[in-house]
Amino acid sequence: MSTTAARLRSPRSLHQMGVFCGLAAGAWLGAAEAPTKLVQTGISPFVITLGMVSGVFVARWTVPMLLKGSGFLFEDLKQNAHLIIWALLAGMLWVVANTLTVFAIRDVGLAIAFPLWNTNSLVGILWGWLFFNELRGAGKKGWVKVLGGAAAIVAGTSMLAYTSTQANAADHYRAIQGICAALGAGILWGTQYIPYRKAYISGMNPLSFVTMIACGELIAAVALGAFFQGGFVPLFSHLAAARTVLFWLFLGGFCWVFGDLFQQYAAKYIGIGRGIPLSNTNQLWGMAWGALVFGEFSNLSASPIITVVTGSLIMIAGAAAISLASASSSELTSWTAAMNRECSRYSLDPLRVARSVAGDHDLNHRGRTGRRWEILALLGVLAVLVSLALIAHYPAIAVNTAWMFILIAAALLLLGASGTLLWRRTRFS
Repeated sequence: MSTTAARLRSPRSLHQMGVFCGLAAGAWLGAAEAPTKLVQTGISPFVITLGMVSGVFVARWTVPMLLKGSGFLFEDLKQNAHLIIWALLAGMLWVVANTLTVFAIRDVGLAIAFPLWNTNSLVGILWGWLFFNELRGAGKKGWVKVLGGAAAIVAGTSMLAYTSTQANAADHYRAIQGICAALGAGILWGTQYIPYRKAYISGMNPLSFVTMIACGELIAAVALGAFFQGGFVPLFSHLAAARTVLFWLFLGGFCWVFGDLFQQYAAKYIGIGRGIPLSNTNQLWGMAWGALVFGEFSNLSASPIITVVTGSLIMIAGAAAISLASASSSELTSWTAAMNRECSRYSLDPLRVARSVAGDHDLNHRGRTGRRWEILALLGVLAVLVSLALIAHYPAIAVNTAWMFILIAAALLLLGASGTLLWRRTRFS
C-alpha cells in the first residue's frame, strides 16, 4: 500500500469518512419516510410497506451493480456465503420495524414518530459493546461522551413522548399506540445492526451484503402482508388498488437504500455504537419534512412546538456526542480481537479481512464482468419506473413545494459530497 493510501485509510481518516457517511444517511433516511404519509389517505400500512420494499428490493440490487458490477457482487457473496443467512435475518427485521413506523406515523405524525424510533441508537450501543468489543478500552472520556449522549437521547425521547400525548389529548389510546409502535421499531432496528457489524468485521463489502438483505425484506413483506390482509390474493388486490401511488412508494424505497448504504459504511468504519446515532440525525430531517413540508405543527400551540424542537435538539446533541467520540488505540485493539474471533470461527483469511476492514477490498483490483446483463437489468428497472410514473396520481396531501425542493437539494448535496469522498478513499469498499 502506498504512503498516500495508508494516510487516507488511517483510523482518523476512516473515522472522518464514517461521520460524513452517517450525516448523509440521516438526510436520505429522513426523506425516505415522506411517502409513508400516504397512510393518512387510507392505504393499509402493510400495502405501503410492500410497495416500499418493492422499490428497496430493486434499488438494493441495481445501485450496487451500477457501482461495483455484478461480477464483484457474486464473487464477494461466494467468499462470504456464511453471512447470507445473517443478511436475510437483517432484512426481515427491517420489514417488521418499517411496518411499525408506518403505524407510528399514522398515530402520532412523522415529526414526533421519528425521534421516538431513533432510540435504536441505545440498542445499537448495547449490542456493539456486548458482541463486537466496541467502547472496550475507550477510556473514561469516551465513556462519558457515550453515556452522556445516551442520557440526552432518553431525555429527548421522554419530552417527545409527553408532547405527543398532549397533542393528541382527544385520543390518548391512539397516541400511546403510536408511541409503542415507534419504540418497538427502535428496538428491532437496533437489533438489526448486529448482522451489519458481523458482516463488516468479517470483511464483506456493504454493497454485496445489502443485496441479500433485499431478499429477506421481500420475503418478510409478502408474508407479513398476506397474514394480516387475509391471504395473498387480498394483499395483491389491495396493492393493485393502490397502483396510482406505487410510484411514490418506489421512490421512497430508492431514497431509503441510498440512506441505508451510507449507514452501512458508517457502521463499518466507526462501528454501530457511533455510526447509528450519527445516522439518527434523520430525526432532524424527519421533523423538517413533517413540519415544513406537510405542516404537521400547524394545529399546535407554541408550547408543544417548542418542546418538540427542544427534545429533538437534545437528542441530536446526544447522538453527536456519541458519534464524535473517536475510537482510541486501545479500543481499536479490541475491535481487532473481535475481527480475529470471526476469522477463527469461519476459517477466514485474516490478512484479507484486515484489508477489507481498512477499506482495501481485494476484489477491487479485478475487472468488471457481466456488463450486458447489467445494462439489461438497468433498462428493466427504468421501464418499471416509467410505467409506474405514467399511471401515478398526485396524492391528496397538502405539501409546501418550496420547502420540499430545498430539502431535496440539501440531500442531493450530501449524496454527492459523501459519495465522492467514499469513492476516492475506498472505491466503495
